[in-house]
Amino acid sequence: MAVVVSVAVVLRGGGDMFWLRMLKHFAAPAWLSRRLFRSADVTAIAAAVKAAESAHRGELRFVAEGPLALGHLWHGISPRQRALELFGALRVWDTAENNGVLVYVQLVDRKVEILADRAISAKVSQVEWDSVCREAEGAFAAKAYRRGALDVIDHIARLLSIHFPSRGHHRANELPDLPLLL
Repeated sequence: MAVVVSVAVVLRGGGDMFWLRMLKHFAAPAWLSRRLFRSADVTAIAAAVKAAESAHRGELRFVAEGPLALGHLWHGISPRQRALELFGALRVWDTAENNGVLVYVQLVDRKVEILADRAISAKVSQVEWDSVCREAEGAFAAKAYRRGALDVIDHIARLLSIHFPSRGHHRANELPDLPLLL
């Protein structure tokens, strides 16, 4: 094992932070997101997304992920970069009004990222999104996972209600309301 680690250090380089992050992700169980967000929590989050979307024209997608894959770790993919990857893969960018919002929770790194499509980004500053992320991270640090998720959805819903108010008629739901647990 020492030879493999030594070769990896020579090949990858990286400092203590790289290896500490790698260790934290390897030590975390693959089912971490399902442990922290129980079935009742998933149901409550989905209901909150559905209710929020009835008050505005935006689309929300909530994703919580446990440990990252080795390839992501090896290449130093940050939570922000992973959120961007999921933003595209889950087609959050592909809503009719370009008003999709992704809430990405990286449970092992203890980071929350919010990515908004271009129509929303033109109206809501990154400073505002970062503030919402820090609030959610505080709730998650206190192990209040459901509360943190519901609070972030509520905050986003308030912003979207201001900038993309409902037009009073039924519209198609473009993204799944059910949170994705990876």
